[in-house]
Amino acid sequence: MATDYSSLLNQTTPGMSAAFFSNQSTAGDFSGKVPVEHLDYVYIEKCKDVKYLEKILEVLRSGKEGFYPHLLEFCESHMKKLDPRNRALRKENPVATAASLSKDEWSQIFDDLKIWQEEIKTTETLLMQEPMIDASMKEDMTPIRGSNCSVPLNQTAVSKEKRNCSKHPLPRDYREWDKFDVEKECKRIDGNMVTNDPPAIANNQHPQIWTEVDASLKSQQEKLLLANREKDKGNEAFRANDYEEAVAYYSRSISIIPSVSAYNNRAQAEIKLEHWHNAMSDCQRVLELESGNVKGLLRRAKVYNHMGQFQLAAEDLRMVLRKEPQNAAATQLLSETEKRISECRPEQKSKGKKILIQEVEEGDDNRNARPVEPSQPVGGEESSAAPERGDMGNAQKKPHGRGDGGPHSEFTNSHHGHWRSRGGSSDKYKFTQESKEKQANGTSKRGSTASVKAEQSSGGKGSLAGGNEGGTLSGGNAGETVNLDAPCGALPPALSRLKNEGNLQFKNGQFADALEKYSQAIQGYADSGIDSPEDLCILYSNRAACYLKDGNCQECIQDCTRALELQPFSLKPLLRRAMAYESLERYRTAYVDYKTVLQIDISVQAANDSVNRITRLLIEQDGTEWREKLPDIPLVPLSAQQHRREEPPSEEVLQARAEKAAMDAERKAEARFTVLKKEGNEFVKNGQYQDALGKYTECLKLKPEECSIYTNRALCYLKVERFAEAKHDCDAALKLEPTNKKAFYRRALANKGLKDYLACSSDLQEVLQQDPNVQEAEKELLEVTVLLRQSLANSNASPAKPRKTVPITEVDGDQETTGDPNSENSCRGEDIPTNLQPTDAYEFGQALNAACCSGDTAICAELLASTTPEMLPHFLSTQLDGHTISLIMQAMDSHLLEKNPSLVYQHLNVLHTTDRFSVVLMLLNKDERRHMTQLFEHLAAVESSEFTKNDVQNLANKYI
Repeated sequence: MATDYSSLLNQTTPGMSAAFFSNQSTAGDFSGKVPVEHLDYVYIEKCKDVKYLEKILEVLRSGKEGFYPHLLEFCESHMKKLDPRNRALRKENPVATAASLSKDEWSQIFDDLKIWQEEIKTTETLLMQEPMIDASMKEDMTPIRGSNCSVPLNQTAVSKEKRNCSKHPLPRDYREWDKFDVEKECKRIDGNMVTNDPPAIANNQHPQIWTEVDASLKSQQEKLLLANREKDKGNEAFRANDYEEAVAYYSRSISIIPSVSAYNNRAQAEIKLEHWHNAMSDCQRVLELESGNVKGLLRRAKVYNHMGQFQLAAEDLRMVLRKEPQNAAATQLLSETEKRISECRPEQKSKGKKILIQEVEEGDDNRNARPVEPSQPVGGEESSAAPERGDMGNAQKKPHGRGDGGPHSEFTNSHHGHWRSRGGSSDKYKFTQESKEKQANGTSKRGSTASVKAEQSSGGKGSLAGGNEGGTLSGGNAGETVNLDAPCGALPPALSRLKNEGNLQFKNGQFADALEKYSQAIQGYADSGIDSPEDLCILYSNRAACYLKDGNCQECIQDCTRALELQPFSLKPLLRRAMAYESLERYRTAYVDYKTVLQIDISVQAANDSVNRITRLLIEQDGTEWREKLPDIPLVPLSAQQHRREEPPSEEVLQARAEKAAMDAERKAEARFTVLKKEGNEFVKNGQYQDALGKYTECLKLKPEECSIYTNRALCYLKVERFAEAKHDCDAALKLEPTNKKAFYRRALANKGLKDYLACSSDLQEVLQQDPNVQEAEKELLEVTVLLRQSLANSNASPAKPRKTVPITEVDGDQETTGDPNSENSCRGEDIPTNLQPTDAYEFGQALNAACCSGDTAICAELLASTTPEMLPHFLSTQLDGHTISLIMQAMDSHLLEKNPSLVYQHLNVLHTTDRFSVVLMLLNKDERRHMTQLFEHLAAVESSEFTKNDVQNLANKYI
């Protein structure tokens, strides 16, 4: 290399700079070796050639020139600056071995393998239990070779058609082989032979995919696997925008196992294909399988949107947003739907036809014809009440005469002329005191309370002008069932059914059929002789809506007038009559009715819009004096004005308010509780236990069942040496959590403060049984054991109590004598009745106390003989002490051992499991321990088939 560089220097010109030399030296010859001089920090830092740096890095990693870890790291870092993604910087990870995995990872791997093995075994067991061959398949199967089964003569294993499947039989002898044309056969095989087959027809369509799969012979797991596989195929087709194929595969999956996801996916594919009815049925099926499914609701809302049912779409979208408030698709679609709802009525206006309706009246013979401008619906409801221009087209086909052959022509003559007069219209709005009371009570709006709720629930679905006024048929969901026999006010069942049928037909757009049903109901009302003006008013109003839809405005006006005679100032008849007047271009009377509607309810937007529109028309027609030509506008009493009468809230509103108030109170209580607990904990940390007691007490007022607060307050009571209150709080905590370790420990400290060392020792042993590592409990137990022994020693050493002086007086024979309950005779066995067949712990305790008082070991032995060994620890749980154990040992040794040694062994085998046994065992004196030792010695000497000497020795270790 040195010679190469010297020759390079000889070839350069004298004026060449040193920088050029350095660059040439840096580039180097990649085919040769890297000189040792280049393995230097300075050279590597100045080198900018990545290829040459790779050669240097290769040399450093190989170790041919020695191992320089720092230089290697410096070279790698420099290369990383020049080319961070260079392949030379990649390091191979060593192959993972058993040593490279931690113990937790190995345990996880073993657990997963074990779970997998169990699942495979379970699956195999289920498959083995299922029949391999279905009964329907046995007919087409041949018998097993070597079995005793035989095939009937009329049944052959292989048909003749299958046997002779080849059209070209092979030659049988040499002469036929000579005739065999090998070249022709080869050409036929190679496909070069021209055939007379018709040319193939190119088919660019999708191959036909069966939408049903026969999976009757498969197991449930195989069906699930096959259904998921078909659904995955549908997903792939959907991602490829092949929606028809996706629908076919989803249908196959559903035919195997119907699932929510398959129905959802097929609905989405149907939406893409714009098959709205199929998509709607799939969405309905999804919601039947899983009510409240978000995807099902969202896709049904899309279908509703495209079908023009915007209100139903908005309801589904609001339900989706209640479940997922952050759903962006639902939020966007809801905003678009609400925009369409707001634009729905102007769109209907623009799409309608302008119809010229001309009516000749007295004094208005030269009136110019004007286009009808329909009004908007009331209160945001759909325009089933408002006349649409398409529907008003029928007005030209039907005459508007006063007697047009309808069933109410005689009624028309009596009322139509009255409403044409200017001054007589105010008399129509006079009503009796009875109707005023009904209006004040809200009974004029609906026939019954149930019908009011039904109309309120219908919302914006055409319940205002439609036939479901006062009925229960207005449903929000498409699949809602209709009860045609629902009661309607005071109507008989037959008339109620006619009205409900009319409501349903009106809702479905069958206005002529609905009109007939309402007419039959009105005729039946007259024949039945019932008196219910509210129901009859609703029937007339509903029939008027049908007339309005059919364009028969004169009949609509007549029915609305009859309804208003029955129920003055009823909102819907007024509004429908105003619309009919407006359609007939009788703007003055329409204006009066609209203004009357606004007096009743000022929030009716349709009336406001119509008033503004008619005002402009009247100004153009009559000029500035248009008000003087108007009929008198009646004054609506305050009792009939809905916007001035505050209706009481419904039960649902009251319940919602109560739930909200309860939630707010609970939230405030939770926040208050957290603050008080935190303050109490801070007081405990600072040693202010009295202040902490107040905070914890307030916490318990908010949450009386919070276990941690009881234990915290018990700690504060211990610190201020109020041991009784501390014990009470610990008892309360243990009622809530029977295994609370803190409560046991702090109750032990409280018992220690109350000098109840036996109870203290029992609680400390419970703590150590739950957690043997609690050192504080071990120390306290040692200390309490010493104190307990000292207290017992002091009680034994104390002088006997002084005897009481009992006066003895002579009495006559007929007088009764009463014994002193504290006398010595009261503790004798013969004075206390003994039950030797106890059934519970109380009776056992009474009998044992009687035996202890008298010191009668025979009674104790009989009591033990009548008690099953399993029940002995339960009976002794509250009676166990040193004297009782000593009496039981003496009774078993002196009486029971000779009669039944196996029963003695069984009693001893369960006696040490009694509560507090270990504590009582430590407090036995020498005589009591001697009785126990004698019993085990005598028991070990007995020969029995139920126990051995070793068993007795092992049992004795638990006692001695």
